[in-house]
Amino acid sequence: MLKETDPEVYNLIRAEETRQQRQLSLIPSENFFSPAVREAVGSVFAHKYSEGNVGQRYYEGNQYIDELEELVFKRARRAFNLPDDWAVNVQALSGSNANLAVYLALMEPGDVMMGMYLPDGGHLSHGWSYEPKAQVDPNELVYLGGSRKVHITSRLFKTVQYKTSPKTQLLDYDEVAGIAEKYQPKLLITGGTAYPRLIDHERMKEIADRVGAYYLADIAHEAGLVIAGVAPSPVGIADVVTLTTHKTMRAGRGSMILAARDMMSKINRGVLPGLQGGPHNHNIAGICVGLGEALAPEYREYQRQIVINAKFLAGQLMDRGFKLVSGGTDKHLMLIDLTDQLLSGKQFAKALDKAGIVTNFNTMPQETRSPADPSALRIGTPWVTTRGMKEESMIRIAEWMREVMAIAGGWVDKSEADYLRLAASSGEIGRIAREVEALGSEYPLAIKSARYAPSRIQGNSSLY
Repeated sequence: MLKETDPEVYNLIRAEETRQQRQLSLIPSENFFSPAVREAVGSVFAHKYSEGNVGQRYYEGNQYIDELEELVFKRARRAFNLPDDWAVNVQALSGSNANLAVYLALMEPGDVMMGMYLPDGGHLSHGWSYEPKAQVDPNELVYLGGSRKVHITSRLFKTVQYKTSPKTQLLDYDEVAGIAEKYQPKLLITGGTAYPRLIDHERMKEIADRVGAYYLADIAHEAGLVIAGVAPSPVGIADVVTLTTHKTMRAGRGSMILAARDMMSKINRGVLPGLQGGPHNHNIAGICVGLGEALAPEYREYQRQIVINAKFLAGQLMDRGFKLVSGGTDKHLMLIDLTDQLLSGKQFAKALDKAGIVTNFNTMPQETRSPADPSALRIGTPWVTTRGMKEESMIRIAEWMREVMAIAGGWVDKSEADYLRLAASSGEIGRIAREVEALGSEYPLAIKSARYAPSRIQGNSSLY
């Protein structure tokens, strides 16, 4: 149908499909969804407005939307092992929206919120501002922001950010406690986009309780790992948990909020009318299918393999002379410190892309370069593990990355335009791209052919 009615869009979709098949995505926030999830996302649920909550809609005709959300709640309760007095919101359109809804429910403008320093791996929605051209002391463990209010959180609230230790690049919980004692936040937040280690949720809750703060655990990256029990769960420890559904969780695009029922009544109002109108019911359908997949034994095997692959890849990279932030990883992602290499994060990412390996340049602890061309490269293993790859493939990926660094390092003094031209025309880079594509052809992008796909949900609903 689309090919005939809109060939331009059809061709773009086919081109992107080919790119995803030929290249290897190592971006830890990306994943590939099952045909069943994609079918649900493309369903007629996209046509329906359903402002309000189950049984309390502002539009008629929502009986099946209500059933869908109730099914999400049921599956989320099982997947995350929710306490009996906890509830779920699946309507926030993104992780940032989910966090903002929590802020609206629990805070007033001008209150203090405390989260991880963005260059150390924190997230924009945890409060970010900075002072243009100002040098930040890398040894100072607290950051109070600046005049450039990049995210709305820094416009509404007083934001305080804790850093990782300059010595270990790990969180120093005693230092976090001291910062909380000094600044008395209303809300303490954990979770990061580039922190490769696990969070001690019990310690963070203890710190929050000591200063009378709420504790928000943002597990956007770790949600799938938490479901499988390969990362610690903050459920029942934190006051509220937020997450996105499309990273390790592999359940389509969207977000979820988990909290005690009395708190959830406030958070629901933070979502609607606080931030948005009608939820995207087709995405909720995809999340529901993804949660059903997450209840299968194969899903736990998949999540365990993500971590095995990440730790093995980390070791292979270090064996080849790469330095990793904090010395390795506990989960699905790692951060390569390039300060002792020939290329910056941006240069390395651009050359790797030409070689068929998709990554993203990233800031790192004690960062001295601009976020537009930082000192580190962020990589992860969710997508390649979805394709069925195991340790032997991680060896090849690490070797390709070493080769690209050696090849592209010879162009480090070139202008950006010349550097990109050389990367695109290099015969050696092209050879690696062909080898990457050949590996990808052994692991086609179809979850039904991977090792970690359930064939049925709850014994009565065929996925494939």
